[in-house]
Amino acid sequence: MGAQAFTVYDMLARGAALHRDAPALIQGPRQWSFRQLRERADSLAAGLAGLGVSRGDRICILAQNDAAYVELYGACARQGIIAYPINWRLTAQEVERVVERAAPKMMVADASTLPVVGEWPRTQRAIAHWYQLGDAPAEGFQALSSLYREGVAPAAADVTGDDPFAVISTAAVDVIPRGAVLTHANVLTTSLVVIATLGFTAADRYLLGLPLFHITALGNLLAHLHAGGAGVVMARFDAEEAVRLIDAHRVTHVSDFPPVLASLLDAAQKLGSKLSSLTHVSGLDAPPTIERLHAETQAQFWTGFGQSETSGFVSIQRVRDKPGAAGKPIPVCRVRLVDDYDRDVPVGTPGEIVVRGPVVFQGYFGQPEVTAYTLRNGWHHTGDVGRFDDDGWLYYVKRKPEKELIKPGGENVYPAEVEAVIAQMDGISGVCVYGVPDVKWGEAIKAVVEVRAADRYSAQQIGDFVVSKIARFKRPSRVVFTEALPRTAEGGVDRDAVKARWGSE
Repeated sequence: MGAQAFTVYDMLARGAALHRDAPALIQGPRQWSFRQLRERADSLAAGLAGLGVSRGDRICILAQNDAAYVELYGACARQGIIAYPINWRLTAQEVERVVERAAPKMMVADASTLPVVGEWPRTQRAIAHWYQLGDAPAEGFQALSSLYREGVAPAAADVTGDDPFAVISTAAVDVIPRGAVLTHANVLTTSLVVIATLGFTAADRYLLGLPLFHITALGNLLAHLHAGGAGVVMARFDAEEAVRLIDAHRVTHVSDFPPVLASLLDAAQKLGSKLSSLTHVSGLDAPPTIERLHAETQAQFWTGFGQSETSGFVSIQRVRDKPGAAGKPIPVCRVRLVDDYDRDVPVGTPGEIVVRGPVVFQGYFGQPEVTAYTLRNGWHHTGDVGRFDDDGWLYYVKRKPEKELIKPGGENVYPAEVEAVIAQMDGISGVCVYGVPDVKWGEAIKAVVEVRAADRYSAQQIGDFVVSKIARFKRPSRVVFTEALPRTAEGGVDRDAVKARWGSE
């Protein structure tokens, strides 16, 4: 390990030395100090080493938020093991595809995900170790708590800032969700930028309400720990419980994707809370919801542009500073807008957003060709289109057609994946899926289905079939039937014509 190395574990060790007995994690009635968090990570690292799980191995995690989940991230960081969290909203078949690509040495589940993976210890023989959060593991699993080894921890692995820290799954562009490999340097650089921009200190408290398989939750938790603040852990988001936790622990920061903020404000109104401690809400939401936050609390809403592949935001701003914009590029990134030949476009002209800097991911796990194309010419090609104004503010425009993306409630859904499922239904000869505005979720999924007898299927049947194959959040909430979709000269579905005809409702 070189003298220049600084990893996520180094950050935790620094926190233990500087903040000692100050709270790092709070969950229910329990509290873990910075010193205890490091000790717990060390003890778990010893257990992992005893199993022979070592640098470069993957551990897949399919579980809701828990302090032990955070400790596992820390133990992995210490030993150079790659954490590979999985979206617990996926179906068993989707999870199986992710696991197949990850090829983990170990899998960690919890009680909530046993319906998906409960039988796997008997069928997935390639995975050597099966563990479960909690003290009452199911048959075939062992309690993760049994792995903690008190006393002298093994020597830390030779880990550098350029080594992989975690693989964060993105949308299923090609059936299997792509895994963005984020290094220690990626996430720590981002945390420093967020600390500086939002002004985090040791007095701040972060509500860990979004799931730890998302870069938003993981990145913001690391930023608060890096600043000496604490994370208040929720297994999964519940609006009324969130209000109670915010008030009880003086939470200052909440992450948001629709409908989190709207439901939080509704719950606060119901419970008579002014959310007086809340200072920052960051993420994406509709202007009316943001205006309501500003009217009903003292908090500021922060937004920007970013991806899992960029470890979070690469441009950021207070919404009030430039309504409608996505901020200016952060200090450690160059952001350009280019045409299809990677030539810069003029100011005010839409172009693909490309990024270079230490927050850009290492590549897609197990997909060298996709990685090479995405990172071509020395820039990360986001697939998103934006424009700059004369003062350097970035405005988000849309996704590029080949990377069209729908984001219901902050999740990533590629139309092609949903279209491929619906096309499996008997008698359906074409389908076009696209995103439409939605008050609650920010964006909803609409499907226009080509079937010879327009009354053959109901919208309910289409939705139920989708849910039987892929995650529930990918279900179309609006379905239209037609006997003929508009086609291009090449015979493909004319997406622009479909949207023009059937609209955005």
